Amino acid sequence: MRAVIQRVKESKVLVGGEVKGSIGQGLNVLLGVAKGDSEEDIKYLKDKIINLRIFEDNEGKMNLSLKDVKGELLIISQFTLYGDCRKGRRPNFMNALGGEEAKKLYEIFIESCKSEGIKVETGVFGAEMDVFILNDGPVTVILESDKSF
Repeated sequence: MRAVIQRVKESKVLVGGEVKGSIGQGLNVLLGVAKGDSEEDIKYLKDKIINLRIFEDNEGKMNLSLKDVKGELLIISQFTLYGDCRKGRRPNFMNALGGEEAKKLYEIFIESCKSEGIKVETGVFGAEMDVFILNDGPVTVILESDKSF
């Protein structure tokens, strides 16, 4: 699994002009699922994301996690995170997991985050979405569950 995490003051996602998910302070997570990903990848990434110390304390140092600041999550599925652009001019998405298998892991990831007592909002899996991100900092981090990267 691959995630692009952005610390946000607020974020929302629209589908067909209708708001499907909206958060205040927290993290916008663009989540890609790869072939071979499992529930172990979900656990690793979820634990990393909710405990990542990227929020500032009273001294302006990044010492606080999403849990510490009682932040919210907006999780958006994004298979294009597995676009391989090393050859040619068009991304190759062969490593992205598609269809119902990817949707199942995406939904398990969401439920896993909710089980931690965190407010979680989402987009619509597989839909064309407009994502509005008011990045705080800006702070953006890329995480991979595959530790070989």
